[in-house]
Amino acid sequence: MGPPSSSGFYVSRAVALLLAALAAALLLALAVLAALYGRCARVQPSDLHHGGVPDAASSPRGTQEEQLPTWPPRPTREPAGTATPGHWRPPGPWDQLRLPPWLVPLHYELELWPRLRPNEFQSPTLSFTGRVNITVRCTAATARLLLHSLFLDCESAEVRGPLSSGPRDGAVGRVPVDDVWFAFDMQYMVLELGATLQPGSRYELQLSFSGLVYRDLREGLFFSIYTDQGERRALLASQMEPTFARSVFPCFDEPALKATFNITIIHHPSYGALSNMPKLGQSEKRDVNGSVWTITTFSTTPHMPTYLVALAICDYDHVSRTERGQEIRIWARKDAIANGNAAFALNITGPIFSFLEDLFNISYPLPKTDIIALPTFDNSAMENWGLLIFDESLLLMQPNDQVTDKKAVISFILSHEIGHQWFGNLVTMNWWNDIWLKEGFASYFEFGVINYFNPKFRRNEVFFSNILHHVLSEDHALVSRAVSLKVENFTETSEINELFDLFTYNKGASLARMLSSFLNENVFISALKSYLKTFSYSTAEQDDLWRHFQMVVDDQSKILLPAPVKSIMDRWTHQSGFPVITLNVSTGAMKQEPFYLGKVKNQTLLTHNDTWIVPILWIKNGITQSLVWLDKSSKIFPEMQVSDSDHDWVILNLNMTGYYRVNYDKVGWKKLKQQLEKDPKAIPVIHRLQMIDDAFSLSKNNYVEIETALDLTKYLAEEDEIIVWYAVLVNLVTKDLVFDVNNYDMYPLLKKYLLKRLISIWNMYSTVIRENVAALQDDYLALVALEKLFETACWLGLEDCLQLSRELFKNWTNHPENEIPYPIKSVVLCYGVAFGSDEEWDFLLNMYSNKTKEEERIQLTYAMSCSKDPWILHRYLEYAVTAAPFTFNETNIMEVVAESEVGRYIVKDFLINNWQAVSESCTGPVLRV
Repeated sequence: MGPPSSSGFYVSRAVALLLAALAAALLLALAVLAALYGRCARVQPSDLHHGGVPDAASSPRGTQEEQLPTWPPRPTREPAGTATPGHWRPPGPWDQLRLPPWLVPLHYELELWPRLRPNEFQSPTLSFTGRVNITVRCTAATARLLLHSLFLDCESAEVRGPLSSGPRDGAVGRVPVDDVWFAFDMQYMVLELGATLQPGSRYELQLSFSGLVYRDLREGLFFSIYTDQGERRALLASQMEPTFARSVFPCFDEPALKATFNITIIHHPSYGALSNMPKLGQSEKRDVNGSVWTITTFSTTPHMPTYLVALAICDYDHVSRTERGQEIRIWARKDAIANGNAAFALNITGPIFSFLEDLFNISYPLPKTDIIALPTFDNSAMENWGLLIFDESLLLMQPNDQVTDKKAVISFILSHEIGHQWFGNLVTMNWWNDIWLKEGFASYFEFGVINYFNPKFRRNEVFFSNILHHVLSEDHALVSRAVSLKVENFTETSEINELFDLFTYNKGASLARMLSSFLNENVFISALKSYLKTFSYSTAEQDDLWRHFQMVVDDQSKILLPAPVKSIMDRWTHQSGFPVITLNVSTGAMKQEPFYLGKVKNQTLLTHNDTWIVPILWIKNGITQSLVWLDKSSKIFPEMQVSDSDHDWVILNLNMTGYYRVNYDKVGWKKLKQQLEKDPKAIPVIHRLQMIDDAFSLSKNNYVEIETALDLTKYLAEEDEIIVWYAVLVNLVTKDLVFDVNNYDMYPLLKKYLLKRLISIWNMYSTVIRENVAALQDDYLALVALEKLFETACWLGLEDCLQLSRELFKNWTNHPENEIPYPIKSVVLCYGVAFGSDEEWDFLLNMYSNKTKEEERIQLTYAMSCSKDPWILHRYLEYAVTAAPFTFNETNIMEVVAESEVGRYIVKDFLINNWQAVSESCTGPVLRV
């Protein structure tokens, strides 16, 4: 799954805190009510019956309210014929997060019937009904069954068995079901049986159920409204990861409990249905009202966890191609398909599959791959076997996307999700504590795939920019989050959702990269091949991975390690944070210590008990040296001593493959500074990046003086790599510096210092923008770094930057078809408004009203806050609160207005004078927390 995104709207931090507290109280009350009155309902024995899916007339229907629910828990409903439990339940297995090991699921026969009809989707909810027959093997004698169920109403429950090993026959017995009740806290359905199931025997659980599908909730089943070919339409899709399958059908919703699935979807004939496997057949049925529905059945899936079950019901078109006999189809809105927006993704998907098949020597096991682009999908993308789901903004190319990083983004995300077909789908982590085994490796292989297809792709620099920089900025020794967690650390399902974070993805990928670097690529891939082959269609733990790496290491003699692979890597995955490695170049003495935010003198009171076993790849005078290991707190490496010669210098952490920061003594930093000023090209780009990023981070957190970092910037007039400039500017020109009035005395000093050095790199890229901006389309690093360069140059008052902004803005307002280059569009819009009048501001407001893409509307929302006219900003705030003439609901207008020197006073006065209106708006759909 792609890293989670977040969005929201709040008026100020104070208001947000107040409303958050109120919301928490409300949600707690709703949860209690749900537990008491809805989802803990028991099905009385007299109400249990064997039957099919309830018909449309008796199924629950959604209300016709227009106001959408903004957060679960979902509204509760009392199933007909059920009663609220009136007695206390004793402690039992339903109080534990993990299912008891009494039953092992083998196969699901799942039928789902969502009541999605064309032109009947105005309600915020739709009903659905379903039935599931689950074949299980009993492993321990039990008269009580637990399986997962959340927000579902049980219509009937039966248990057949024990089953014979041959074909079914009518003589198979039934086990009485005396009671069905729900343990809401841990999301269980509990079946109390009238007889005991016998170990070693197989049984079939037959359950009929009903529930609600929510609009835009994007958990379990959800439906979305979109516009295509000028009409409003609806689609329905699923998102089961990590624990949402239980809200769609009763199941054993744990990743280790893999089974096969036969899926049947009942849908309106005007829609098509997709699922994990190819369509097996279609038939028709009529409901009690005489309406005709289509029944689509699908082939049996391989063994897979419940979180990979996927389905979609939509009125889409598709494009297709065949890769090694496998059909690949990309589904999207008909307009998007007709405009060719899916062509780029389609052309690269097949080759990515083929590359990974060859790399791992394991063929993709499914006969087809469908990829569907949803108008909005909060999870970015999901790797379901056979039916990958994407947000269309991350899969489809628009005609004006050429000079953007869009191709790279699509390539990265497709590579990530296709990588999951092996890491996650074929071999699944045994439990969510080892989720990095799929997300970390999928993130790592993004870069191998892209590098294979683009040999000029600067893999190290892009990995730093996309992955390493972000996680090193957040990770530290006292953070509570390690990559691999102990199983007993889990107590609630909500904690599973929180694991989809920066550490799982970015730190996991960084540790995989470090492992590859000290083993070498051949050993690394050989170990992964062995691991994937051994655990295909099964599950694995972190120790299983280390065991296969150790087997491959033991089978060769070239790579010698100071300790077993498990001993080395467990310290990185089980500990939070990372080390700072400090080298004294005069003595060769090296030490390690945990990295802390804001190091203090008595830090020894807080340090870890354990050290890391650190691989040190390094270069001396530009020449790569042999790998060494720092396997204790300190060690002497005589070969790392440098002489007094101006040509003698050392850099640790070759290509930044190690997950640590590097510090030097004063002589070591001085040598590197001198080399930069004498011949910066002698130091590879990745290490110019590394030195800047490490030095500023270490100075910010009291490991070195700020002068050490600033000394490294003196050479910048000779720096022509924009990604290095980006690292400098994000550290020097921070948000606090730009908007803090207390820093105004620093501005003229910084302006003089930076402009003198920045002019060369500015001239290079301003010429490209003016003469041939299309030349940037394949320069990914320039596309991600150019905005910061442009923004800084204009902020520093560089006249050519301001003039270029005026030119581009005026040309666009006069001829809107002449798009402002995307990488600098936000800056140009901001300065166009800042130096304009209400005429320019109104132009942006009108553009805003005509845009449908959320990204474009957010961009315009921010740009309109750049005005320097108090009355315009005041009017802007009034529009935000009153929703007139347009509704602003994409971002926090008050916060962005308050970021400017003029705006902070406008917002303060506005809040004081309009508090009642603001507070009322905060509870509505316009300004939402």
